[in-house]
Amino acid sequence: MDLSLCMIVKNEADKLPRCLSSVQGMVNEMIVVDTGSTDQTTKIAQSFGAQVYHYSWNNNFSAARNESLRYAQGEWILVLDADEVLNPACIPALKQAMQREQALVINLVRQEIGAVQSPYSLMSRLFRNHFGIRFSRPYHSMVDDSVTRLLQREPAWKIINLPEVAILHDGYEPGAIATRNKRQQAKVTMEGYLATHPDDAYVCAKLGALYNDMGEVAQGIALLERGLQILHHSAQPAEENAPVLYELYYHLGIAYSRSQNLVKAENHYRTATQQPILNRLKVGAYNNLGGLLKAKGDLSGARMNYEIVTKIDPSLAMGHYNLGMTLKALGMMPDAIDHYQQAIALNPAYAEAYQNLGVTLLKVGSVLESLDAFREAIALYEQHDPPEAIRLRQGLIEMGLLKQ
Repeated sequence: MDLSLCMIVKNEADKLPRCLSSVQGMVNEMIVVDTGSTDQTTKIAQSFGAQVYHYSWNNNFSAARNESLRYAQGEWILVLDADEVLNPACIPALKQAMQREQALVINLVRQEIGAVQSPYSLMSRLFRNHFGIRFSRPYHSMVDDSVTRLLQREPAWKIINLPEVAILHDGYEPGAIATRNKRQQAKVTMEGYLATHPDDAYVCAKLGALYNDMGEVAQGIALLERGLQILHHSAQPAEENAPVLYELYYHLGIAYSRSQNLVKAENHYRTATQQPILNRLKVGAYNNLGGLLKAKGDLSGARMNYEIVTKIDPSLAMGHYNLGMTLKALGMMPDAIDHYQQAIALNPAYAEAYQNLGVTLLKVGSVLESLDAFREAIALYEQHDPPEAIRLRQGLIEMGLLKQ
């Protein structure tokens, strides 16, 4: 079955090779629309056999993405950004899903590598090459609006949510957003769009979350609450609104936590976890709820939520670390050690996990193993947080565990 890769790029010479390599053998053609690169981006794309087209950037991601769709010849279209790669483990499931005769859109789970809050998101990035499917919104563009209209005319089509992680995204690694000034660009673009589309709950969710990230919490809360009111008066079925409702409740939980209204934060996190969406997408809400409950002394509640996180996603190092911290607080040292070790196995650079593993091993009398863990933590801190390495080493010296 023919599959076209469609991309828009600008100055992505460092990331593009990894992205294009990930789809070789999966796609039948590569369509790359360049919006003004001054580096080697276009030459790299051509070296992979991509068809490169040029488009004058006009601050509208949807317009640029739709330009790329114009050139696609495949029966299906896969959309990626240069800072994303296709997960090879998911390719068999993708191929199987595309074989379904009534499949119109296959929503893909994207893992947000380095994201502080939301480890996973669901993206409408694989769909049939149908003239009725086009992107909308100038920022956080998506095809969902056009798909909804198309389904009203042709109701036999189906939307599939693929539960496996299909896309790996590193655009949220520390420094990546700041380096590209993405936050300010996103803010200006979305504020302009919302001014002319005041009843767009999706943009309320995205812009409200962005306000939170930028420290404008009061504005974030107001906009997220506005999004809830819009959906509560919506004529659309509740299930169709569930993904946006989850984002609104989840980011309200974050906002109220930051403003120290913990009762509202807990209620919003709990409501987020009750939305009928893929469990993997709710990991952030369960994790944050666990942290909130732990902070207020409800260790059993925190443990339950962290166990849900590790059950949904056993490969999430953060989940094992948080569960280890809670088990340590409960006095369950062997179990805490086990989860710290699982976190380290998943993320060998997890300095905090090594440090707390050292603390727990020391509590159970395993002094030599404890020192090994502390030394690993110090070595890792020296790479990215030298003051913490100094503090930890000095503390161990004062305890008599290390020599001056």
